[in-house]
Amino acid sequence: MNTLTLQDIPSLRAAVQWAEEKQVALGHFNVSDSTQVHAIVEAAMELNVPIVLGTSGGERDFIGVQAVVGIVRALREEHNYPIFLNADHTYSYEGVVEAIDAGYDAVIFDSTKVGHDKNLEITKKCVEYARNCGRDVLVEAEMGNIGASSSMWDEAPAEVDDDVLTDPAMLKRFVEETGVDLIAPAVGNLHGMSKDGRNPELNIERIKELRKEGGVPMVLHGGSGISDADFKEAIASGMSTVHINTEIRFAYHAGIRDFIAENPDSIAPYRYMDAGKQAMKEVVLKRLRLFTMMD
Repeated sequence: MNTLTLQDIPSLRAAVQWAEEKQVALGHFNVSDSTQVHAIVEAAMELNVPIVLGTSGGERDFIGVQAVVGIVRALREEHNYPIFLNADHTYSYEGVVEAIDAGYDAVIFDSTKVGHDKNLEITKKCVEYARNCGRDVLVEAEMGNIGASSSMWDEAPAEVDDDVLTDPAMLKRFVEETGVDLIAPAVGNLHGMSKDGRNPELNIERIKELRKEGGVPMVLHGGSGISDADFKEAIASGMSTVHINTEIRFAYHAGIRDFIAENPDSIAPYRYMDAGKQAMKEVVLKRLRLFTMMD
């Protein structure tokens, strides 16, 4: 198998097209530090698939906008590998502009805090800015309610009410009016994950309707806790990117916690953080195999 290079997949837009042509999904994993970046990139390179790293607003505040752009750019150039960076859940136009100017490959305007009309207005501005920035930057918008916190719940709801799901006709109009590149709909998915590892089932028929009406690639947020069967059906029905965060946060934390419990006198950060890295990498490998139909 030939190793992928940036010449094969030179941009995130090309990576999305790659996924759609192969009827698989890109894996999108959030990071808060450079150790997590390396865990995800190593997993992607081991499986020879393009990869998307994401940072939410809180994660960007912690790691630093310029710092994470520099890390990703250095790895991309060092390995000549398709590694891309997305500004996940950005709640303002100013935040979108900051991420684009810093060098991100994609931005998500999250409309959780505004109504539909304001979502439409700001998304149009984001698309216009991206189109005129001198680079090929993708703009993603959200429609519907999928929650806002990548946390662990004691118990997930048995199902998600239909009235919070994205409406296909509204999605079609939204895409036509904004020119957005990607859409993150509400299809039964929720941010976060229940402690028993089971989230509500996805509405697969709604995914099919939305992909047909919207006409643009779709992104599945809140992937942690979704069943393997639902993942496969969602990807086959039109999801070209899948977001995972809570699940890898949990693995990273557990790896570090277990190492410290077993080695209480070991205080070298690179030792306990490497334990977290390896635990997180195993989860990323498992998810990437599933998303690209390797298992």
